[in-house]
Amino acid sequence: MADVITVLAGGTGSVKMVRGLAAQESKVNVISNVGDNYWLYGLYVCPDIDTMMYGLADLLDQEKGWGVKKDTFNFLRQMEVFGEETWFRMGDRDAATHLIRTNMLKNGKNLTDITKWMCERFAVSVNIIPVTDNTIETRISTSKGEMHLQEYWVKYRGRDEVEGIQYIGAEKARPNPEAVNAIQNSKLVILAPGNPLTSIGPMLQIKGIKKELARAKKKVVAISPLIGDSSITGPAAKYMRAAGIEPNAYGLAKMYSDVCSNIVIDAKDKTLAKKIRSLDMSVYETKITMKNKAAEEALASFVTKQVHA
Repeated sequence: MADVITVLAGGTGSVKMVRGLAAQESKVNVISNVGDNYWLYGLYVCPDIDTMMYGLADLLDQEKGWGVKKDTFNFLRQMEVFGEETWFRMGDRDAATHLIRTNMLKNGKNLTDITKWMCERFAVSVNIIPVTDNTIETRISTSKGEMHLQEYWVKYRGRDEVEGIQYIGAEKARPNPEAVNAIQNSKLVILAPGNPLTSIGPMLQIKGIKKELARAKKKVVAISPLIGDSSITGPAAKYMRAAGIEPNAYGLAKMYSDVCSNIVIDAKDKTLAKKIRSLDMSVYETKITMKNKAAEEALASFVTKQVHA
């Protein structure tokens, strides 16, 4: 088995995990969620891919957790003059990324090739692989109606109750062959501490990806994004409740039990360990919050050294 680690990733918790791994491991693959990709102003925006690229290129705005640090917003101000909605805070340098990507798509390149090319431009050595080159759209049902995840979370700030989550296009999406190879050829596959329903969930809805993970489940480890019944960042617990999943490490383990044999939980959740083991999963306890680079590397080191595939 090649000395490679593959991470299924989406969101800021995923970036921290990958950054910690990249500091220690020479070969890291990232299979990226595409369910929150969004067309805006005629530009194709890929939030999870971009956040990962910027995070690994040391360009990420750490305070916000998205976008380019010290970016300016003149483009957005001009869009406002033209009467356009500006709820999606697209910076000027960030807009250049979306513009180049959109032009390349229109010229016949697929998202995999574009992402590879961009990683080279940003001097990112981690291999970032879109989970599919097909379109998947994560849509949220609320009392106000159904909307794209970006609208729900960014435009309306996640205020309304979630009534349901759909992954439009996931059933027909073809898994990226590079993603399948990465799962097959890695010594360890990590489900990053991203939102289980909107970051990891869309990827698990792709039959070929789920099948491959189920086949490799002995070497698959999930990192919990929850402590108690709260998510460390973002609305993971809220989405889990809406989907009828217990919003804690046990609920997460149960959700992942078809594709995963190991889970890392916070030491504060050790009372759930016995219950999780009843799912035929190995449980590892440590501190899972990553407030700085030392903590990112400590968690990455724990996962690679303690989890026995």
